Parts: sequence; structure tokens; C-alpha cells
Amino acid sequence: MEIQLTAKQLKVTPALREYVQQKMGKAQKYFDHIVWGQAFLFVEKRAHKAEMIVHAPGQTFRALATAADLYSAIDLASDKIDAQLKKHKERVKVRHKAKTSETMSGAVPPASTTFSVVRQVVEPTTPEGAAEELESSGREFMAYLDRDTDQIHVVFRRSDETFGVVQPVRKTKR
Repeated sequence: MEIQLTAKQLKVTPALREYVQQKMGKAQKYFDHIVWGQAFLFVEKRAHKAEMIVHAPGQTFRALATAADLYSAIDLASDKIDAQLKKHKERVKVRHKAKTSETMSGAVPPASTTFSVVRQVVEPTTPEGAAEELESSGREFMAYLDRDTDQIHVVFRRSDETFGVVQPVRKTKR
């Protein structure tokens, strides 16, 4: 991985460069395909700041840390980057497992769903009239044409022996 080191208001020593490369090199254990990394080191008043950016294919990770000394700031930023990379790797792993389990379940043909088609003549009536007719027929549901709205509704028997009515409604566009 290529690492670009930039410092503002301080001099980059070989030891500092080596330390940053060592810390950012830890990111390689999470991903082999890291393109390059950037490290920005700067001092503002009494605070030492380190910003690390890791560029991977399709993803960029960024961490900013502030500490009393420069090496602590580099450690904190490196730990933050490592946490982000680890979290991303876990997400990818979980997504990959879900996809493989879907393909494995797709290999077994699903049981075919069978439908029983009921053809029924729909006559204009009220919900009460449809409920009476449903009661006399002994069926679980029945379609009817509502006199007031001139739409097809379905009356059905609930588990508590009351009746319910399904009124179809078009979904509105947002």
C-alpha cells in the first residue's frame, strides 16, 4: 500500500514516517485491495492532530484524532481506521453469507403453491345482506357488489364469529 504523509507546522522525521507507515500498514490485514493511504499530521495550539484516510475500491475510510502528543494522535486515528475497516469487513461477510444461503436455498426447488379458483356471480347488495347470505351458505367468505359504492367487496367470517368486510382501495402515488 502506498502511503502519502503530509505534515503542517512540523517536520517529518524518518522515525515519524516509519511509525505512520507501521500503523497504517495494519489496515492491510483487513483488506488486501487497499489502494493507498494518506496521513495528515498537524499541530494547532497545544493539540496534535492526525487524520488518516484509507482508499479501498468503492470505499473510503477517514479518521481524525486529537491528542496531547503526536504519537498518541497517530495511535488513536489508526485505531479508529481499524475499527471502521473491521466493521466494514463484518458487514461484507454477513452480506456474503446471506447471498450464499439464498443461492443454496434456491438450489432446492420450492414446493409449488396450488390455488383453488372459486367462480362466483356478484350481485348488488348491502354488507348486511351479504352477511346473511354468507351465514346461510356456510362458506368462509363471499364477494358481492356494494350498492352504495358500486365496487366489489368481500365479506368474511372472523374467528370470533363476527363478520368483516374487505374494501379494495387503490394505492395513492406519492
